[in-house]
Amino acid sequence: MKPTARPAVPYFSSGPCAKRPGWTPDALKDAALARSHRAKLGKAKLAEAIDRTRAILGVPADWRIGIVPASDTGAFEMAMWTMLGERGIDALAWESFGSGWVTDILKQLKLKDVRVLEADYGKLPDLAQVDFARDVVFTWNGTTSGVRVPNGDWIAADREGLTFCDATSAVFAMDLPWDKLDVVTYSWQKVLGGEGQHGMLILSPRAVARLESYSPAWPLPKLFRMTKGGKLNEGIFKGETINTPSMLCVEDVIDSLRWAEGIGGLKGLIARSQANFKAIEGWVAQSDWAAFLAEKPETRSNTSICLVIKDAWFQGLSAEAQAAAAKKLASLVEAEGVGYDIGAYRDAPAGLRIWGGATVETSDIEALLPWLDWAYAQVKAEAAKAA
Repeated sequence: MKPTARPAVPYFSSGPCAKRPGWTPDALKDAALARSHRAKLGKAKLAEAIDRTRAILGVPADWRIGIVPASDTGAFEMAMWTMLGERGIDALAWESFGSGWVTDILKQLKLKDVRVLEADYGKLPDLAQVDFARDVVFTWNGTTSGVRVPNGDWIAADREGLTFCDATSAVFAMDLPWDKLDVVTYSWQKVLGGEGQHGMLILSPRAVARLESYSPAWPLPKLFRMTKGGKLNEGIFKGETINTPSMLCVEDVIDSLRWAEGIGGLKGLIARSQANFKAIEGWVAQSDWAAFLAEKPETRSNTSICLVIKDAWFQGLSAEAQAAAAKKLASLVEAEGVGYDIGAYRDAPAGLRIWGGATVETSDIEALLPWLDWAYAQVKAEAAKAA
């Protein structure tokens, strides 16, 4: 039977993600439009975004927070191109974005002393093998696999190298141990439900020391330069952005941060995301066809929740047929207007990906799940008729 209850907000994309509950364009009415970002008002807005971010996340006072170009990708590229190469590197990859950083390190930066620790979708590499005398590059949460590191206990407190953490689908939804992280990047369009194109770059004092003591052998484009005369350009971390930001997007993220403060800050954000995951976890436990892609419970993401199809009928299909069936399932849900953008990432195993970040209401997740059962039944029934 086709379900009758429908999600009030059917947006479950893993980026850009759902806007915060109750959002309307009126939230942007105070944006500093048609004003210079270098004017007093523009600088104040950018500084407010940084200050509210620091307060909510509990970032230490001596860690720098900067707004930089090109989303999380731009922020992470800035970090790699300016700081890697001083020592050997351990690069971890267990999904497509981590693999992308490995490609950049090996084929673009062409660094030689690199160990790649890889794992298939659904798994983590052996974290005990990481050598913290080297720089370590990793994602906290694999957005395309739904696999996260369980905590920061595996990171050495007395490390010699720097830790480079892509935290774009983790920050604001998971606890990050700032004392274990030297470079953290993310974008506004994930857990905050903000708009794209702006990245956030957070640097520990150890990362700043690297920038001031090490000059890479390759030329750096203007957008990547964070030092002047061998010293950190502190203005970047006070709202004096390298290029022109969108003041509309800045106003939007300020609105998201204020909303976050109003629901209890980081604890409130984490609790909302975990409630979304628990709703899906309970449904998966009762399902005869759906399972988590992440094999171990402690590594399952509470934001980018990735599902595979365990049903024997589906498992007996070819890889191409599996991909087509999973795509058909997601298309049926979208056609009913009850769940948009829930298909698995193009490089991931065939299945579904449901965003469970804090801007999504648990009631909407709960309303979506019966539609998944209905859609899967339709796909399987159609296949049986065709056979």
